[in-house]
Amino acid sequence: MKRNLMLTLPLALLVACSNPSNEAPAGPGRDDLAPAPTAAADQKAVAQLDAQQLLANHWVLESATDSSGKRIDALFARTEKPVTLDFVDGRVAVSNTCNRMSGGYTLADGTLTISPLASTMMACTDKALMALDQAVGSRLEGALKVDLGSNDQLTLHTTSGDVLVFGPRPTAETRFGGPGETVFIEVAAQTRPCPHPLIRDMQCLQTREVKFDDKGLKVGTPGAFENFYGSIEGYTHEPGTRNILRVKRFAIANPPADAPAQAFVLDMVVESAVEK
Repeated sequence: MKRNLMLTLPLALLVACSNPSNEAPAGPGRDDLAPAPTAAADQKAVAQLDAQQLLANHWVLESATDSSGKRIDALFARTEKPVTLDFVDGRVAVSNTCNRMSGGYTLADGTLTISPLASTMMACTDKALMALDQAVGSRLEGALKVDLGSNDQLTLHTTSGDVLVFGPRPTAETRFGGPGETVFIEVAAQTRPCPHPLIRDMQCLQTREVKFDDKGLKVGTPGAFENFYGSIEGYTHEPGTRNILRVKRFAIANPPADAPAQAFVLDMVVESAVEK
């Protein structure tokens, strides 16, 4: 857009100076001028902008009220882990419910339309969590009117009058300026002491990279476990549990001299095993 503006502005000034009456010049060259944007083009640009904002953030449920303005308590069964939406590759993923849910979506003319949601089949012992899945699914499926406020909150209006407000949390891709690289890391069951000049009695995760083929089968022979001096965002290690993690690895531009040059963000736990 900046390049187009730089090219168009001198031409506009030239036309104004050579045509004081402000009338449209006739003859050759008129067709070279860019046409004025139409209302349809403006709407398309807005829809594209909103779509990019959807992709750039995790959307965390902050408030939910029904048509009478009453808080929908069923949607807050996990106060420490609010319901979160992620929009990726034409699909919306719902997390922090009992089961993970996902479905296709479209965004057009201020309406977000979500297809019927597919779900994992895990049974939760907590009845409130089981009810959470139904409470979320029944409100997200179908056509929802969308508002994106000046504070960047995403507000969804259901046909029954419910109002769900989600706050933005930048994704790792947004924060680190790129898509990152997907890698699989095996984390040993126990940490080990690792030398560090500034931290006494420091313990490090023991990790090694593992590889899978396109059928999800392990390939090759993993190397030895090594000290992992950084952290894996979103991962909390439980001593005695060995995990294989799918993570996104991001390069950090211009890190401080004593800071890591890469960041690791947990995508999912692929495999877990308790070891004595």
